[in-house]
Amino acid sequence: MQKFPGVEFGLTVSRETQERLESFVHLFLRWSKSINLIAPSTVDQLWKRHILDSLQLRNVMDISGRWIDLGSGGGFPGIVTAILLADGNRGWIDLVESNHKKCSFLRMALAETGGLGAVHPVRIEDASHTLPAPDYISARALAELDLLFDYVQPWATQNPSLKLIFHKGRDYRSEVDKARGRWDFDLVEHQSVVETDSVILEIASLTRRV
Repeated sequence: MQKFPGVEFGLTVSRETQERLESFVHLFLRWSKSINLIAPSTVDQLWKRHILDSLQLRNVMDISGRWIDLGSGGGFPGIVTAILLADGNRGWIDLVESNHKKCSFLRMALAETGGLGAVHPVRIEDASHTLPAPDYISARALAELDLLFDYVQPWATQNPSLKLIFHKGRDYRSEVDKARGRWDFDLVEHQSVVETDSVILEIASLTRRV
Protein backbone atom coordinates (compact mmCIF):
# COMPACT_ATOMS: atom_id res chain seq x y z
CA MET A 1 0.00 0.00 0.00
CA GLN A 2 1.24 3.47 -0.92
CA LYS A 3 2.50 5.48 2.03
CA PHE A 4 1.62 9.08 2.83
CA PRO A 5 2.48 11.19 -0.27
CA GLY A 6 1.66 14.63 1.09
CA VAL A 7 5.19 16.07 1.11
CA GLU A 8 5.19 16.58 -2.67
CA PHE A 9 2.17 18.87 -2.26
CA GLY A 10 3.57 20.76 0.71
CA LEU A 11 1.32 18.86 3.13
CA THR A 12 3.32 17.60 6.09
CA VAL A 13 1.94 16.03 9.27
CA SER A 14 3.29 14.50 12.46
CA ARG A 15 4.34 10.85 12.41
CA GLU A 16 1.35 9.96 14.58
CA THR A 17 -1.07 11.71 12.21
CA GLN A 18 0.56 10.01 9.24
CA GLU A 19 0.05 6.62 10.89
CA ARG A 20 -3.59 7.47 11.61
CA LEU A 21 -4.14 8.45 7.97
CA GLU A 22 -2.50 5.26 6.72
CA SER A 23 -4.69 3.24 9.09
CA PHE A 24 -7.74 5.01 7.71
CA VAL A 25 -6.71 4.24 4.12
CA HIS A 26 -6.24 0.56 4.99
CA LEU A 27 -9.69 0.43 6.59
CA PHE A 28 -11.27 2.37 3.72
CA LEU A 29 -9.95 -0.02 1.09
CA ARG A 30 -11.32 -3.01 3.04
CA TRP A 31 -14.78 -1.50 3.41
CA SER A 32 -14.97 -0.18 -0.14
CA LYS A 33 -15.00 -3.75 -1.41
CA SER A 34 -18.47 -4.23 0.06
CA ILE A 35 -20.08 -0.77 0.13
CA ASN A 36 -19.86 2.16 -2.27
CA LEU A 37 -17.97 4.81 -0.30
CA ILE A 38 -16.68 6.81 -3.29
CA ALA A 39 -16.95 6.50 -7.06
CA PRO A 40 -15.13 3.24 -7.94
CA SER A 41 -13.21 5.04 -10.68
CA THR A 42 -11.46 7.21 -8.05
CA VAL A 43 -10.34 4.46 -5.65
CA ASP A 44 -6.91 4.31 -7.33
CA GLN A 45 -6.57 8.05 -6.62
CA LEU A 46 -7.62 7.72 -2.98
CA TRP A 47 -4.60 9.48 -1.50
CA LYS A 48 -4.45 12.46 -3.82
CA ARG A 49 -8.07 13.02 -4.79
CA HIS A 50 -9.66 12.36 -1.41
CA ILE A 51 -7.21 12.20 1.52
CA LEU A 52 -4.87 15.04 0.52
CA ASP A 53 -7.72 17.14 -0.83
CA SER A 54 -9.32 16.92 2.61
CA LEU A 55 -6.03 17.32 4.46
CA GLN A 56 -5.24 20.67 2.87
CA LEU A 57 -7.83 22.34 5.12
CA ARG A 58 -5.02 22.49 7.65
CA ASN A 59 -2.98 24.67 5.28
CA VAL A 60 -5.92 27.03 4.74
CA MET A 61 -6.76 27.80 8.35
CA ASP A 62 -6.41 27.00 12.03
CA ILE A 63 -8.81 24.09 12.27
CA SER A 64 -9.03 24.09 16.08
CA GLY A 65 -12.61 24.19 17.33
CA ARG A 66 -15.98 22.55 16.95
CA TRP A 67 -16.98 21.23 13.52
CA ILE A 68 -19.97 19.72 11.78
CA ASP A 69 -19.39 17.79 8.55
CA LEU A 70 -22.46 17.37 6.35
CA GLY A 71 -23.00 14.27 4.22
CA SER A 72 -19.85 12.64 5.55
CA GLY A 73 -20.17 9.57 3.29
CA GLY A 74 -16.76 7.95 2.93
CA GLY A 75 -15.18 10.30 5.48
CA PHE A 76 -14.06 13.22 3.35
CA PRO A 77 -13.25 15.65 4.77
CA GLY A 78 -14.86 14.59 8.09
CA ILE A 79 -12.66 11.67 9.16
CA VAL A 80 -9.51 13.43 7.97
CA THR A 81 -10.50 16.46 10.04
CA ALA A 82 -11.18 14.22 13.05
CA ILE A 83 -7.68 12.78 12.71
CA LEU A 84 -6.13 16.24 12.50
CA LEU A 85 -8.08 17.38 15.56
CA ALA A 86 -6.73 14.40 17.52
CA ASP A 87 -3.20 15.79 17.09
CA GLY A 88 -3.08 17.92 20.22
CA ASN A 89 -6.72 17.44 21.21
CA ARG A 90 -7.72 20.51 19.22
CA GLY A 91 -11.47 20.12 18.88
CA TRP A 92 -14.34 17.86 17.87
CA ILE A 93 -16.30 17.06 14.73
CA ASP A 94 -19.86 15.78 14.39
CA LEU A 95 -20.34 13.71 11.24
CA VAL A 96 -23.84 13.86 9.75
CA GLU A 97 -24.73 10.96 7.46
CA SER A 98 -28.14 9.41 6.79
CA ASN A 99 -26.89 6.16 5.23
CA HIS A 100 -26.61 3.60 8.03
CA LYS A 101 -23.99 1.42 6.33
CA LYS A 102 -21.77 4.46 5.85
CA CYS A 103 -22.40 5.41 9.48
CA SER A 104 -21.08 2.02 10.54
CA PHE A 105 -17.95 2.63 8.50
CA LEU A 106 -17.48 6.13 9.92
CA ARG A 107 -17.80 4.85 13.50
CA MET A 108 -15.21 2.16 12.81
CA ALA A 109 -12.90 4.74 11.24
CA LEU A 110 -13.09 6.97 14.31
CA ALA A 111 -12.47 4.00 16.60
CA GLU A 112 -9.45 2.67 14.66
CA THR A 113 -7.77 6.02 14.03
CA GLY A 114 -8.50 7.73 17.34
CA GLY A 115 -10.14 10.63 15.50
CA LEU A 116 -12.06 13.06 17.70
CA GLY A 117 -15.69 13.02 16.64
CA ALA A 118 -19.08 11.33 16.68
CA VAL A 119 -21.42 10.00 13.99
CA HIS A 120 -25.05 11.10 13.71
CA PRO A 121 -27.31 8.93 11.52
CA VAL A 122 -29.81 11.66 10.67
CA ARG A 123 -30.91 13.64 7.65
CA ILE A 124 -29.11 16.93 7.22
CA GLU A 125 -32.41 18.80 7.41
CA ASP A 126 -32.97 17.39 10.91
CA ALA A 127 -29.44 17.79 12.27
CA SER A 128 -29.87 21.44 13.29
CA HIS A 129 -32.59 20.36 15.74
CA THR A 130 -30.14 18.28 17.78
CA LEU A 131 -26.63 19.63 17.11
CA PRO A 132 -25.67 23.06 18.48
CA ALA A 133 -24.05 25.64 16.22
CA PRO A 134 -20.34 24.85 15.70
CA ASP A 135 -17.42 27.07 14.77
CA TYR A 136 -17.13 25.50 11.32
CA ILE A 137 -19.28 23.51 8.91
CA SER A 138 -17.68 21.50 6.11
CA ALA A 139 -19.05 19.64 3.11
CA ARG A 140 -17.49 18.06 0.05
CA ALA A 141 -19.21 16.90 -3.15
CA LEU A 142 -22.61 17.25 -1.50
CA ALA A 143 -24.75 19.94 -3.17
CA GLU A 144 -24.71 23.33 -4.86
CA LEU A 145 -23.98 26.33 -2.66
CA ASP A 146 -27.56 27.59 -2.74
CA LEU A 147 -28.86 24.34 -1.23
CA LEU A 148 -25.92 24.08 1.18
CA PHE A 149 -26.85 27.53 2.50
CA ASP A 150 -30.40 26.33 3.11
CA TYR A 151 -28.99 23.44 5.14
CA VAL A 152 -26.70 25.57 7.30
CA GLN A 153 -28.88 28.65 7.73
CA PRO A 154 -30.30 27.55 11.13
CA TRP A 155 -26.76 27.26 12.53
CA ALA A 156 -25.68 30.53 10.91
CA THR A 157 -28.55 32.26 12.70
CA GLN A 158 -27.39 30.84 16.04
CA ASN A 159 -23.72 31.70 15.51
CA PRO A 160 -22.94 34.87 13.50
CA SER A 161 -19.23 33.93 13.57
CA LEU A 162 -19.83 30.58 11.83
CA LYS A 163 -17.45 29.75 8.99
CA LEU A 164 -18.41 27.46 6.12
CA ILE A 165 -15.67 25.42 4.44
CA PHE A 166 -16.75 23.87 1.14
CA HIS A 167 -14.60 21.98 -1.39
CA LYS A 168 -15.65 22.87 -4.93
CA GLY A 169 -14.60 21.97 -8.47
CA ARG A 170 -14.23 23.88 -11.69
CA ASP A 171 -17.85 25.09 -11.93
CA TYR A 172 -17.89 26.81 -8.56
CA ARG A 173 -18.21 30.35 -9.94
CA SER A 174 -21.64 29.67 -11.40
CA GLU A 175 -22.72 28.30 -8.01
CA VAL A 176 -21.46 31.46 -6.28
CA ASP A 177 -23.31 33.70 -8.74
CA LYS A 178 -26.54 31.73 -8.28
CA ALA A 179 -26.27 31.79 -4.48
CA ARG A 180 -25.79 35.56 -4.43
CA GLY A 181 -29.31 35.86 -5.80
CA ARG A 182 -30.69 34.73 -2.43
CA TRP A 183 -27.87 35.22 0.06
CA ASP A 184 -25.36 37.76 1.31
CA PHE A 185 -21.98 36.39 2.42
CA ASP A 186 -18.27 37.07 2.60
CA LEU A 187 -16.15 34.78 0.43
CA VAL A 188 -12.48 33.83 0.38
CA GLU A 189 -11.30 31.46 -2.37
CA HIS A 190 -8.36 29.18 -1.57
CA GLN A 191 -6.75 27.53 -4.58
CA SER A 192 -6.33 23.79 -4.15
CA VAL A 193 -2.75 22.58 -3.91
CA VAL A 194 -3.88 19.14 -5.06
CA GLU A 195 -6.18 19.81 -8.03
CA THR A 196 -5.48 22.85 -10.22
CA ASP A 197 -9.13 23.40 -11.15
CA SER A 198 -10.50 23.07 -7.60
CA VAL A 199 -10.89 25.46 -4.68
CA ILE A 200 -11.82 25.56 -1.03
CA LEU A 201 -14.43 28.23 -0.38
CA GLU A 202 -14.29 29.90 3.04
CA ILE A 203 -17.61 31.63 3.68
CA ALA A 204 -18.64 33.85 6.58
CA SER A 205 -21.43 36.27 7.58
CA LEU A 206 -24.12 34.26 5.79
CA THR A 207 -27.57 35.89 5.80
CA ARG A 208 -30.62 35.25 3.70
CA ARG A 209 -31.87 38.16 1.63
CA VAL A 210 -35.38 39.29 2.55
